[in-house]
Amino acid sequence: MDVKERFEKILGWFEANVPVAETELHYDSPYQLIVAVILSAQCTDKRVNIVTKEFFGKYPTAESLSKADVSDIFELIKSVSYPNNKSKHLLGMAQMLVNEFNGEIPDNIDDLQKLPGVGRKTANVIVSVIFKKPAMAVDTHVFRVAGRIGLAVESKTPFDTEKQLVAGIPERYLPIAHHWLILHGRYVCTARSPKCAECGIKDYCKYYLKNKRS
Repeated sequence: MDVKERFEKILGWFEANVPVAETELHYDSPYQLIVAVILSAQCTDKRVNIVTKEFFGKYPTAESLSKADVSDIFELIKSVSYPNNKSKHLLGMAQMLVNEFNGEIPDNIDDLQKLPGVGRKTANVIVSVIFKKPAMAVDTHVFRVAGRIGLAVESKTPFDTEKQLVAGIPERYLPIAHHWLILHGRYVCTARSPKCAECGIKDYCKYYLKNKRS
C-alpha cells in the first residue's frame, strides 16, 4: 500500500465512522480558546477545563486579563504544567491583543505567532477551529500517530509532519483531520500500548501491518 492509498483509506474510515470530531477544551469565544490551548501544552484537557472554569469567571475577556497581576494568574493556573511561564505568557498575550490587535484574535498564523505563548501548533489550532482555515496543528499525539500509521514518512520534526499531512490530506478534511488524529492518539493509538485490536484503521496502518507479519 502506497502513501496515497493509505491516506484515502484512513480518511475514508474516519469520515464514515467519526463524522463529528472537535476539541475537548471548553471555550465560548476565540479568546477563551487561545487561553485554553496555551494552558494545554504538556497538560491534559481535563485539567485545563477544571482550571479555566474559574479562570474565565475572573478574566472573561482579553481586556480584563491584560490588567491582571501575574501573581493572580499564577494562583488560578498553578495546577497545570509550567504555571510560571504560562502566567507570563497569558498576561503578555492579552496585553498584545489589546494594544496591537484591538482585542481581536488574529486570523492568520504569522500574526498569531507574535503573541507570547503562541507557537505554530497553537496558531494552527486557532485558525483551524475558529476561522475554519485549512491548517494542520501537530501536537505530540498527531506527531506520533501520523508517523506510526504511515501518513508521515521518516519525519523528524512536527513541522515536517505538518507539511506531509497538508500535502496528503484534501483541504476540505484538514480542520477535522486534526481532531481525528488527536482523538485517535488519545484513546486508541496510545503512546505505550496502542490498542490495535480495537482500531478501525489497523488494516491500513503501517505499524500494525509490519508487526502482524513479524
